[in-house]
Amino acid sequence: MKKMSLVLAAIMTSGMILTACGGNNTAGTKAGTDTTTTAAAGSETTAPAEGAATGLDLAVQVGPNPETIDPALNSAADGANIIVHAFEPLMIVDSENKIVGGQAESYDVSEDGLTFTFHLRDGLKWSDGTPLTASDFVYSWKRLADPNTAAPYAGDMLGYVKGYEEAAAGNLDALALTAPDDKTFVVELSVPCVYFSKLITHASMVPVQKASIEANGDQWTLKPETYVSNGPLKMVEWVPGSHITFAKNENYWDADKVTVNTLKFVLMEDANAAYSAYQAGEVSMIKTLPTEEIPTLRKTEDFQIGSTMGTYYISFQTQKEPFNNPDVRKALSLAIDRDYVANTVMQGIYAPATNFVGPGISDAENGSSFEEATRKNNGGDFFNVSDHDADVAKAKELLAKAGYPDGQGFPTIEYMTNDQLFHKPLAEYLQSCWKEALGVNLDIKIVEWATFTPTRRAGDFQIARNGWLYDYDDPSNMLNLFKSTSGNNDGKYNNPEYDKKIDEANSTPDVAKHYALLHEAENMILEDSAVAPVAYYSQPWLQDPKLKGTWYSPYGYWFFQYATMAQ
Repeated sequence: MKKMSLVLAAIMTSGMILTACGGNNTAGTKAGTDTTTTAAAGSETTAPAEGAATGLDLAVQVGPNPETIDPALNSAADGANIIVHAFEPLMIVDSENKIVGGQAESYDVSEDGLTFTFHLRDGLKWSDGTPLTASDFVYSWKRLADPNTAAPYAGDMLGYVKGYEEAAAGNLDALALTAPDDKTFVVELSVPCVYFSKLITHASMVPVQKASIEANGDQWTLKPETYVSNGPLKMVEWVPGSHITFAKNENYWDADKVTVNTLKFVLMEDANAAYSAYQAGEVSMIKTLPTEEIPTLRKTEDFQIGSTMGTYYISFQTQKEPFNNPDVRKALSLAIDRDYVANTVMQGIYAPATNFVGPGISDAENGSSFEEATRKNNGGDFFNVSDHDADVAKAKELLAKAGYPDGQGFPTIEYMTNDQLFHKPLAEYLQSCWKEALGVNLDIKIVEWATFTPTRRAGDFQIARNGWLYDYDDPSNMLNLFKSTSGNNDGKYNNPEYDKKIDEANSTPDVAKHYALLHEAENMILEDSAVAPVAYYSQPWLQDPKLKGTWYSPYGYWFFQYATMAQ
C-alpha cells in the first residue's frame, strides 16, 4: 500500500505514510506485511529531533465534524483519524507499515490456521484508570457483530469467526470468542483466513468499555468523561462544529513515548477556511486544500503528497432505473476520459484508474502487484486510457443497445457529491462529458459531508461520488464492498455469482487460489459495471516544515502522537 504510481512518484515531495479506512500516503514498503505468527512487541516510533521541544500542544485539520467516532459505527477516514489516536487494537501497523504489538504483545496461530491466541500486555488500563482485560475484547467484538449495533464493518471484519452468522442473527453467544484469563484472548475461525492478522489492526476491532456504553447508550462518544479509550490519547473537550481536543493518556501502556500534551482536531469542511487557519498559524497541518491554490502550493516546502492505497469511483444505485441495466452503467463508465480527469481536473494529484484494484496492493507472490497481474492476465487494462475515443465508441453502442440511441429518451439523472478538493470539478466534468459523448443530461446535487455519507449508505441517490481507502493489504478489502451483504455496498449491487466467488476466495487456505479468485471477481464487477472506477488516490496536504515525528499511512491516516516541533 505504500507503493505509488509512476505519475505520483514523479510529483511526490516528501512523506512517510502508514495505516487504514473509508481516505492518503507516501513511499515505502508494502502495508500489512506480517511474516511471523508471533509478532514482535512494540512500535518503531520516530525519536524526537535534536533540539526539538517535547510536550507539544498541536492543532491540525483532517476533516469536518465526523459523522461518528464510535469505532464500531465509523466507516469514514475523518472519523478513523480520530479513533486511531484514542484507541488501540490487539496489533497495530507502525510507521514502517509493519504489523507489531499493540494491546497484545504476541499471538499464536494453530497449525490448521483456525485458532488465534492473543497474549495481552501486563497492566493494561482504560483511560479512566480501570483495568482492561481480555473480556473487554470479547464484549467489543460481540458488540461489533450485534445486529442492533448495525456496524457497517461487522461482516467484513468478523465474517470468518466461527458462529458469526448466528451472532449476526442475534445469538451473540455463538461467536467463538473466549477469554480463558485476563491476559488471553482466543478467536476461533470457521474457515482459514489468509489475511486475518491484517484484519485485527483495523480501527473497528479496538476494545470499547462496556461500563461506559451500558451507562450512556448511543451518547457515550459525545463527552470526554464517557468517551473512555485505551490508546495514546484521551478526549478532553468536544465543541461540535469547532474542535475535538485530546490529551496524553497517562494510562496508556507506552505513554512514555507519547510526545504531545494535547492534540486539537480543528473541524473544518471549507477548504478556504482551512487554508486561512494554516496561513494564520492556527493549525500546523491541513488536509483540505483549495484546488485553485494547489499549483502554487506545490512549489513550497509545506506541500506534501502521499500515495494512498485506494480508488476514487462512482457508485450507481443499481436497484433504480435506468441504473439497473448494466449496459447503461457500462456506457456511462466508458464515456469518462480518465486521463483527462486525473491529469487535468485533478491536476495530476491522482492517477487514472485503468482497472478497479489499483497500485500498491500485493498479489500471491512476495513483492508482487495485483494490478500488474491483472494487466498481464487480461492482456491489458479494462479502460483504454491511451485511446479514449475507442471507449467512447463502445459507450455509444451500449447506450443504443439499452434503448437510448444518442441519449434519446434517457431521463435527466442526478449526481450526488460533497464539495471538497476535486469532487465538484469532477461533477462538472461528468455533466459536460456525458452530455457531449452520450446526449445524457446530468443535474449536480451538492450535499454537506454530515448528510452525504449516511444518505449514500442508505442508497438514497441515483449516482454518487464514492471512494475507498484500504484497511489492509489484500484486494478482498475493496472487492468485498460489492457483496450483497456488505454494509458498505452503497450501490446495492446484488449478484449471487459474485457473492459465491468472493466467499470462495476468502475461505480458501490456498494463497494462490485466493488471489486467482479475486482476479475473477474484479473482472466480474468491471464487466457488469457495478462501479465506475475513476482514479487512484493520493493525498496532498500542507504541514509546517518544523513539525516532525508524524507520519501518514497509505490507508488514509495521519499519526501525531509522537510529534515534535523543531526550534
